[in-house]
Amino acid sequence: RHHLGLDRYVPNPTREWAPRVPPLARDRKVAVLGLGALGQACSQALAGLNFNVTGWSRSQKDIAGITCLSGDDGLAQTLARAEILVLLLPLTPDTENLLNEQRLAQMPKGAVVINPGRGPLIDDDALLAALDSGHIARATLDVFRKEPLPADHPFWAHPHVTVTPHIASDSRTDSAAQVIAENIRRGEAGEPLLYLVDRGAGY
Repeated sequence: RHHLGLDRYVPNPTREWAPRVPPLARDRKVAVLGLGALGQACSQALAGLNFNVTGWSRSQKDIAGITCLSGDDGLAQTLARAEILVLLLPLTPDTENLLNEQRLAQMPKGAVVINPGRGPLIDDDALLAALDSGHIARATLDVFRKEPLPADHPFWAHPHVTVTPHIASDSRTDSAAQVIAENIRRGEAGEPLLYLVDRGAGY
């Protein structure tokens, strides 16, 4: 967030000289929604940088160095302390529009939203309204309901939104081909396949 805040000094027609001291990591409360493989790795990396990290998941988890919460009450507690919110949930009927007007309002004023997970986790209109009111200070969005993000979407022009083109994780041809080849080998050998999707859970 501090790095993005420095952007305001690049186009600076008013010649403003107003240096700001960023808060220390230990003084920042980060919340990660979703504690699967990605969420756990993200939470532990942030905790390793000395951030104060809370993680939320549908079922209770126990991760060293992370305050883990679950369920509806846990979600409300997580949002209430989320100065920086990172969304790493899968998209299911239960998580679509999870971050709606009501839940955005539960976050502290001036909070930041980062979404490298799935676009429909966020109610776009509710987020834009929260940004316009100043309740949410900034959003960095890597995923969207429709991709590529339409050229006329308000996110592009909003002064408090940073858009990135779904680059949080790239699929590389060489590594993907290796996984496909390995799963073919496993299938022929009658061995369990890698990276299976649970159709019941939706991810």
